[in-house]
Amino acid sequence: MVSKAKIKFIKSLQVKKYRKQEQSFVVEGAKSVSELLSSDFDVIWLAGSKNFLYLNEKRFQGRNIEVVDASEKELEQLGSFQTNDAAVAVAKIKPNELPNIKDEFCLVLDDLSDPGNVGTIIRTADWYGIKQIIASEETADLYNPKTISATMGSFCRVNVFYTDLGDFFSRNSLPVYGTFMNGEDVHQIDFGKSGLIVIGNESNGISEKVSRLVNHRITIPKIGGAESLNAAIATGIVLDNVFRSKK
Repeated sequence: MVSKAKIKFIKSLQVKKYRKQEQSFVVEGAKSVSELLSSDFDVIWLAGSKNFLYLNEKRFQGRNIEVVDASEKELEQLGSFQTNDAAVAVAKIKPNELPNIKDEFCLVLDDLSDPGNVGTIIRTADWYGIKQIIASEETADLYNPKTISATMGSFCRVNVFYTDLGDFFSRNSLPVYGTFMNGEDVHQIDFGKSGLIVIGNESNGISEKVSRLVNHRITIPKIGGAESLNAAIATGIVLDNVFRSKK
């Protein structure tokens, strides 16, 4: 049974202010929670259906995790999605320590505001083997439940770090590629072996501050009549060309 106090605490973690205060976040759903339990995140609390706990016992057995057998109604109360009837977990937020990026490709998110887009970009990065994402401080929070859900578990394999992008670029010497409406055809570029790939805000694109730091302007050629591409779709197209050029 889940106490009212615990339900209140977990619901509070849907708000960024309280996630930051508690340095904790919530993960919902069978797939995402299973991935979480198999990752290096510090999981501190788990509520699951009898079936979920039975199937995943080896993932949490012997660890310092408070485990609760929860009813379907309790799981619905705990989560932010109506369809979750399997599991909810709480884990500690990882330290925001910027990595030393070299000899690899890394995505840079410039003020992306939609959690669903950010989550889908993380999932796409995971597909292409991208391990690090650098995000501006205004980019949607990785630990927002909508972001976590959209990653489909990929948040366990892709690290996301938040920082001032100007400071980040000043400390990095890798080539910087940015997506613009006018630039070199992405299908014709040899991206080499490493670089930073900047994806701009859904409505405004790459900010003026960051655009001055881009030394390779790239574009996805437009053939039809659509005004623009979704940021996550554009990311997938760019990454496919990045790794095509490496073959």
